[in-house]
Amino acid sequence: MELTGRVALVTGAARGIGRATALALATAGADVAVGDVLPAVEETAAAVRAAGRRAAAAVFDVADPAAVGAGVARVREALGPVDVLVNNAGIVNNIAPVARMTPEAWQRELAVNLSGAFNLIREVVGGMAERGRGRIVNVSSIAAWGGLHRQAAYAASKAGLLGLTKTVALEHARHGVTCNAVLPGLIATELVEAMPAEIRAAAVAATPARRLGLTEEVARLIAFLASDAAAFINGAEIPVDGGLSLNMSPLASVREARETRRPA
Repeated sequence: MELTGRVALVTGAARGIGRATALALATAGADVAVGDVLPAVEETAAAVRAAGRRAAAAVFDVADPAAVGAGVARVREALGPVDVLVNNAGIVNNIAPVARMTPEAWQRELAVNLSGAFNLIREVVGGMAERGRGRIVNVSSIAAWGGLHRQAAYAASKAGLLGLTKTVALEHARHGVTCNAVLPGLIATELVEAMPAEIRAAAVAATPARRLGLTEEVARLIAFLASDAAAFINGAEIPVDGGLSLNMSPLASVREARETRRPA
């Protein structure tokens, strides 16, 4: 997974999968730019520098096309053209049944999780095509395949990422650009660790591996997809879930049973 001489941009890199990915790419030799709405993304940039690679940090909202354009411009100025884009930024804080989900909450989740990836790809894919090489990895979710009780906006936005992934692959494969999606299951991020214990336990019980995944395990797959070793992998949807997607229906039933005990 040699990435020496490449410039990568990772969004949602202040913590979790994004931070682990930035460090994995740096370990593979890439110079790494990190973006997030959280100023703590500067700490990830410092960790990249500590690993011996050049780094840049930009604080911006991926849902804002103008802010994305300015952020990518800062990255180019600091490190050069983007060779690897990892669209990891996302939110999962809109919990409500479809009948109770507000239009504003729905739109915000799609704006960050789906339109955010579009905004970033739009800024960098032209340059990748001109140079004859590029790697784009979109971080989706196994919720894109099986849905998620009381999280219609999240599941829909992550499913939309799969369509975007395949379309970019179709349009730019001939230019040496790959675009793939990784679909994490339940990964031990701060957000997952803060979930109700019974939901987390049910998910672990439904996972053949019988454990949570590690952010580093997702990051290593992303680093591979960013490398020349993955040049003939394009438009793929790759789960990183310990087999959880094999049991999506039982898991959905457990979640639904728990939620129906609450007032609608």
